[in-house]
Amino acid sequence: MSVELITKDDLQHFRLVLLNDIKELLAAKTEPSKEWLKGTEVRKLLKVSHGTLQNLRTSGRLYYSKIGGTYYYRYKEIMKMLESGVEAYR
Repeated sequence: MSVELITKDDLQHFRLVLLNDIKELLAAKTEPSKEWLKGTEVRKLLKVSHGTLQNLRTSGRLYYSKIGGTYYYRYKEIMKMLESGVEAYR
């Protein structure tokens, strides 16, 4: 029967590696696979109501394209609006 001893240094090293892996996962940007998002997807992403999304659209704070009766929003434009600050919601 083989016995391996685990030292405090081994545990400390494991802890650091695990923390670094978790930080990398959390820091990774999760961009959708689509360049264009529908209104329902944008509302979920921004956690806003239909009316708020309409206000962002009509005030010109969020650019869109309309095809048929469906509004599409470019993901990069949404991120740009978010990075510009809270003013986008006012």
